[in-house]
Amino acid sequence: MGVAHHSVYALWFELGRTELLRGCGVTYADMEKAGVFLAVTKLETRYRAPARYDDALVLVTTVTGGGRARIDHGYELRRATDSGTGGDLLATGSSTIACLNGDGRPCALPDWLVAGAHA
Repeated sequence: MGVAHHSVYALWFELGRTELLRGCGVTYADMEKAGVFLAVTKLETRYRAPARYDDALVLVTTVTGGGRARIDHGYELRRATDSGTGGDLLATGSSTIACLNGDGRPCALPDWLVAGAHA
């Protein structure tokens, strides 16, 4: 049909979270070495227009809130313009990720993760 399948939006949002953390000096590899794991507990996507095959895309990922053991994110996916900035709005979304320990139980976010996520 020439459009991106709806399931890839969740993957794009995950890449946005990963790069947002990396930009703040925190990597998933570092977190896992420290025994900190993140699990998606809520994911919402609102589709506005289809992303087409071969479209260049711009994804903006922001931290919108959180709590002692969670971080909330917001997403805005746009078709890139010739200048590389965001053009047509394709989708918006939100997610909540929970912090888990090595046993898979909820735990408080480490201070270094909170500082990185909100930088």
